[in-house]
Amino acid sequence: MGKEVERKFLVSGAAWRNLVEADIRIRQFYLAATPGRTLRVRISDDASAKLTLKFGSRARERDEFEYPIPLADAEEMLAFAVGHVIEKTRHHVRHRGYLYEVDVFGGPLAGLVVAELETPEDVPDEMLPDWLGREVTGESQFYNASLALGGIPEIAA
Repeated sequence: MGKEVERKFLVSGAAWRNLVEADIRIRQFYLAATPGRTLRVRISDDASAKLTLKFGSRARERDEFEYPIPLADAEEMLAFAVGHVIEKTRHHVRHRGYLYEVDVFGGPLAGLVVAELETPEDVPDEMLPDWLGREVTGESQFYNASLALGGIPEIAA
């Protein structure tokens, strides 16, 4: 079992685009999503797939179990998706030694750009990049499962 410790931010600037080290095209969908637990399938670059279970409702920390699954199985499971299939490109961006994952959403969530910082450390605000906007850590409407079920929150639209 792993712990996922992350902070989540809306992105308010484009300066991060010059710092991209890598990107991954992601399609992900949920087989089950209830408060405090989700069952997700993620397909990366149409080449690999993972099944992820997340448990917990604390703002910054959840239990996470992740397993590789055959790509063909993941594609077949699409038929059982609840809500929308999330389409996004994840960009890896480093700032002051920390890796940020900047997700640019497509499809029904087009226009939404969210950055995640996975670290158990408390990064002081003055160490955060200028292109980050409002912190939305712990705001459940910005969890990917909520986005799949409900779309873009009005506050971000």
